[in-house]
Amino acid sequence: MDYITQNHSKHLLMVHLIFVCKYRKHLLTKLGEEIKSIFVSISEERNINIIEMEVDKNHVHLLVQYSPTQSVLEVVRWFKQISTFRIWRQNKNHNYLSKHFWKEKTFWSDGYFACSIGNISKETIERYIKSQG
Repeated sequence: MDYITQNHSKHLLMVHLIFVCKYRKHLLTKLGEEIKSIFVSISEERNINIIEMEVDKNHVHLLVQYSPTQSVLEVVRWFKQISTFRIWRQNKNHNYLSKHFWKEKTFWSDGYFACSIGNISKETIERYIKSQG
């Protein structure tokens, strides 16, 4: 993957994200394709590049590339908040989801997994830093 050059920066920022359905409910067996399309539309709106995405029964894995003006927390909030709002509103999902979440309109658990990804290993960076000066 090539570095991106913009104005006064050169960067390649990628993060592996995992979002889990609230209470680990197996909602993505039915709604997985809709969530994928919602995530794609969010990424286009927010200038985020989805490199890889896959859904399991109760969680979704994303590998996304983002710009230095965005934080990982912002990216997570956009995906989780906007997708929750949209999944409840489209294709009569309200009836289906209200059977699972009768107190509140939620979809994702409160937490998330995030791991930064780079083109080179930690050991390579350590060797490079030690060789300086």
